[in-house]
Amino acid sequence: MTGTRWWWVRHAPVTVNNGRLYGCSDPECDVGDREAFMALSRILPDDAVWVTSHLHRAKATAASILEHRPATPAIIEEPAFGEQNFGAWQGETYEDVRRMAEPGRHRFWYCRADYRPPEGETFLEVRQRVGTAMTKLSAEVQARDVVVVAHGGPIRAALSHTVGIDPDVALAIRIDNLSVTMMIENAGKGAGGDWRLIWVNRPPTELRE
Repeated sequence: MTGTRWWWVRHAPVTVNNGRLYGCSDPECDVGDREAFMALSRILPDDAVWVTSHLHRAKATAASILEHRPATPAIIEEPAFGEQNFGAWQGETYEDVRRMAEPGRHRFWYCRADYRPPEGETFLEVRQRVGTAMTKLSAEVQARDVVVVAHGGPIRAALSHTVGIDPDVALAIRIDNLSVTMMIENAGKGAGGDWRLIWVNRPPTELRE
């Protein structure tokens, strides 16, 4: 049967990091793209459960989308949907991070899914916390739409968790700012798993009613 429909939105761009990895730190984001927020408001479902991570950039993005709605719903703040903690790498330049990550090198990301940055967490741990929170919330809301405004890492983790993408392969998936990734829980008999993937990294300007 058809279950919960998950709409993931990556937060608005961070432009104040000066070429440095920000990870789970909390810089401001740029919410000036009014056209994109209007497009997101049009396409995201009415009467959805709204969730953000605990980080300001996710909450500010959600607020900017909801400015174009007649009513603002209650928003659940879920720390499990926060960005990966890159530990001691945060605040370093991207060039220096790639050098420090060489022992855990990944072709398309900072490091492998199982590699732990100093004082940080692995992507496998992100996948675990995201999957646990999704399972819990799906059971609580029972077949409703859920809009989650979060981060690139947790969105890749959700893709890996739901449709079984290998975690290291999931790290190769591009997730742009303000893009929409959508998946539907569809448990039942037969091959194919319990989730159907509808969109990945759809830019808001492509989305129309």
